[in-house]
Amino acid sequence: MTAVIQYTLSGLVIGGLYAIVALGFYIMWSAVRAVNFAHGDTLMLGSVLSVVLMWSGIPLLIGIPLAILATAAFGLFIERIAVRPLNHGPSSIGWMLSTIAIGLMLEAFVTVTFGADPRSLPSPLMQTPIAMGGAGIFPHELLVPVVAIALLILLDWFYRATMTGRAMRAIAQKPVAAGLMGIDVRRMALLSFAAAAALGAFAGILAAPIIQVSAAMGLLLGLKGFLVAIIAGMSNARGIVIVGFAYGVLERFIEGFGNTSLREVLGFGIMILLLLAFPNGLFGKREVNKV
Repeated sequence: MTAVIQYTLSGLVIGGLYAIVALGFYIMWSAVRAVNFAHGDTLMLGSVLSVVLMWSGIPLLIGIPLAILATAAFGLFIERIAVRPLNHGPSSIGWMLSTIAIGLMLEAFVTVTFGADPRSLPSPLMQTPIAMGGAGIFPHELLVPVVAIALLILLDWFYRATMTGRAMRAIAQKPVAAGLMGIDVRRMALLSFAAAAALGAFAGILAAPIIQVSAAMGLLLGLKGFLVAIIAGMSNARGIVIVGFAYGVLERFIEGFGNTSLREVLGFGIMILLLLAFPNGLFGKREVNKV
């Protein structure tokens, strides 16, 4: 019973990280029907910058917001240079290749400058574990699923109750009509990519004390975050968080009763089967374009 509780708790932690990363894809897709395939690298960039600023003698309370702002600026750069010029309609896929290429370049640059060895980002909440039913979890780890749920609530409020949120939704559905109604389509697109990048950086900073910081840390987290978003339905934030938690728990049980290699094989295998069974996602709806 203790093992079941431990796997569930640790699964909710890693699942919360997947959910937060996936919400970044949700933000971008909800605005421009395109995403940044280097989104996992925004996670890495935020955590790396936080560590670098800490080494420079800047307190974490100052360094973390600076790292998030810098990563948001990187999101602006991605949208302006790699997505906007190549996103001309539903059939445009050039932005996929351009964002992947920028992500690979960023990883190579960080490896050269930061080094390939993992580094740590200290957290005062990673010192004394909390006992739960014989299992143990650090307060910092417990914070991850709580933050994922809080972000879901915040995003739901933002899209329903604010003019900016409604404008983002409008440009995704009918960009030309939204522009005719006075919505600045380009500014909304920039804002969505900046917000998604900032969210990625925040996820990286949350993950850093748990998995440590390295140039490659965002690759698998970004891939699984995208997978979670696709399986849930890219336009359903609640479904994304549910699938993120479920996938994290599934991984931990497979790893606990099997091994790490089996975790990836079965985890990705089950997700592929779900995608074959539900092409629009478990919580997604089929989108119809009227002409």
